Amino acid sequence: MLTKVIEQSKIDHFTKWFDRADKIVIVSHVSPDGDAIGSSLGLWHFFSSQGKTANVIVPNAFPDFLKWMPGSKDVLLYDRYKDFANKLIAEADVICCLDFNAIHRIDAMGDAVLASPARKILIDHHLHPEDFCRIVISHPEISSTSELVFRLICRMGYFSDISREGAECIYTGMMTDTGGFTYNSNNREIYFIISELLSKGIDKDAIYRKVFNTYSESRLRLMGYVLSQMKVYPDYHAALISLTKAEQSRFDYIRGDSEGFVNIPLSIKGVIFSCFLREDTEKPMIKISLRSVGTFPCNRLAAEFFGGGGHLNASGGEFYGTMEEARKVFEQALEKYRPLLLGKG
Repeated sequence: MLTKVIEQSKIDHFTKWFDRADKIVIVSHVSPDGDAIGSSLGLWHFFSSQGKTANVIVPNAFPDFLKWMPGSKDVLLYDRYKDFANKLIAEADVICCLDFNAIHRIDAMGDAVLASPARKILIDHHLHPEDFCRIVISHPEISSTSELVFRLICRMGYFSDISREGAECIYTGMMTDTGGFTYNSNNREIYFIISELLSKGIDKDAIYRKVFNTYSESRLRLMGYVLSQMKVYPDYHAALISLTKAEQSRFDYIRGDSEGFVNIPLSIKGVIFSCFLREDTEKPMIKISLRSVGTFPCNRLAAEFFGGGGHLNASGGEFYGTMEEARKVFEQALEKYRPLLLGKG
């Protein structure tokens, strides 16, 4: 049995919206990851099973290794079909905002969502949600937004209507947002949910292979190159890897090729904190990915030094400057957080 994490009043409130709604739009954050696409498609499959007209709209393209997911071909990319997407958003009865806590996280789509007269619900697991939705289901203690979507559907009384396709999407989101259940995944209820999803006929081993073992040869060579340039800071139990735009071009980089790279340095004995700096190919900035093990709060460091946030062991941010400047800021952060890195904080 699952504990009732989501407040009953919010379940009741959304159920009323759902019963009256004909047109529903689901939106998620820029550069969508596995949880963004998994939670969105999981909810989309559920709405479709109930005869609702539902559309998933995301700001831009998502990685190739997620395009096997049932329904992924129906995801609308805002940067390619802006006028059509704006029409759907304006005409929606309900807009479901998934896996983001601030309106700027959906980039240019934010203005259209705010302007829409649709009722809006936020379903998310990041800290400090902004006030732009009538219903806010925000639970940072939950490992993924996909898990929250599963809990919402079940609490509404529709577990039996979750299809195998919907279950595959929800499982993918849960799996990817925990690094294959290697962090933020010690809550035993996660595994009860997995058991319930398995009852829908999903093949979790096949899903793992599709997500983690279907990369290109160039990705593997890119990984080797990035690791050859890695810098380890033994006095801080930390490691840093980076990737410039020029280096991405050398290896025929496509979106998603560097997925998971930030986790690799954590396999080094003694390293508890890893940072990955990747120069964005579309905007003049550097994307920051942070991972840690144990109790080191990489979300605090992300917020203080890179204007970001996230979870205790998995966070991110952005830096506007050169790669060398970003490295220097990272080293300043290491010095400030040294007591915690050494377990003395």
